Amino acid sequence: MTALFIVIGVVVVVLLAALILIARSRRAQGRPPAAPKSPTPTLEEPPPRVPILAPEREPEGAILAPEREPAVPTKPATKPGAGPLAEPAVEVEPEPATYRSRLGSVRGIFSGAVSALRGGRIDAATWDSLEEALIRADVGVRTTDALLADLKARVASKEIGSGTDLLSALGDEIRTLLDVPDSRQLRFAGDAGTVDVWLVVGVNGVGKTTTIGKLARQESGEGRSVLLAAGDTFRAAAADQLGLWAERSGVGIVRGAEGGDPSAIVFDAVQRAAARGNDLVLADTAGRLHNKVNLVEELKKIRRIADRDPGHVTEVLLVLDATTGQNALAQAKVFTEAVDVTGIVLTKLDGTAKGGIVIAVQRELGIPVKLVGLGEGVNDLVAFDPDAFVDALLGLD
Repeated sequence: MTALFIVIGVVVVVLLAALILIARSRRAQGRPPAAPKSPTPTLEEPPPRVPILAPEREPEGAILAPEREPAVPTKPATKPGAGPLAEPAVEVEPEPATYRSRLGSVRGIFSGAVSALRGGRIDAATWDSLEEALIRADVGVRTTDALLADLKARVASKEIGSGTDLLSALGDEIRTLLDVPDSRQLRFAGDAGTVDVWLVVGVNGVGKTTTIGKLARQESGEGRSVLLAAGDTFRAAAADQLGLWAERSGVGIVRGAEGGDPSAIVFDAVQRAAARGNDLVLADTAGRLHNKVNLVEELKKIRRIADRDPGHVTEVLLVLDATTGQNALAQAKVFTEAVDVTGIVLTKLDGTAKGGIVIAVQRELGIPVKLVGLGEGVNDLVAFDPDAFVDALLGLD
């Protein structure tokens, strides 16, 4: 009996082992093949950087003539992604900048007062509305008081009888304030054996260097041979920025080392212009030195040296930012102490600019506003037109 039980046990064990092997075999056949193991991740080194070499500093007074004609950006002939059968895109010339199109913000300031005046009534509310509009437009308190005092006297004497007449009279009064004895034309003597020099002054950030670049483009377009002088050696990259404008305008530039003597650069530019036969030197100047005294003395020195034979300073253009309002008037007073400013260039007279600062500058300083910037385009630096300015300011026809 014992032997029989042993045989039965062995058979059971063998059967169980066989069943286990069969189950594992079937499980292995239904399992998907194992994915190959990915290689161990390694840190890829970035491509070696190309070393950026700092430009070699030119010796003071080095002249850089343009190596090639300025590149003029062109629009693609077809729309991006269009096939060969697509019609060529028509190039649309940008709309020329006008006072009416660019003085929308300041015209909005006057809209309430103008609407009330066209309603026909003149009362205390009319004067309050006009006063608020003029001050908000950066005309200034003193200039506003002067304007309204004269108009009130004319209303009291029955010379002005309606709101429409008052609006027209306000425009005439502003035109009178903008009338200056000096010409608004840029001075260009063109005497034989001399080089005309235009000094461009102003604090940093008002658009001084950009104004010079636009002037260079415009004057060279008029057929004059222009040379730029990078006299702002105290602002980082000022000479590089002016150099870009020189390349775009196809004119030469004289520049020196950063922190060098601005007067020496301007002097060298005048001498080289005489030797090369250039008609005009446009000189950039520092807009910020250590303090006001240093700035004033530096500008006086530049003016004296630029006026030495064969140089002849025919313009000292003060660049003011229209968006700074009454601060621009304070800046103008500082610069007129240093140099004999002959004209104002009012930049950024679009967007958020109030525009009334033009009136305040003319009345307070008696210096003609010769150029205004109505936009960022090279052709948006235009001669100041008092009539167009007043019409756009008050929405007159």
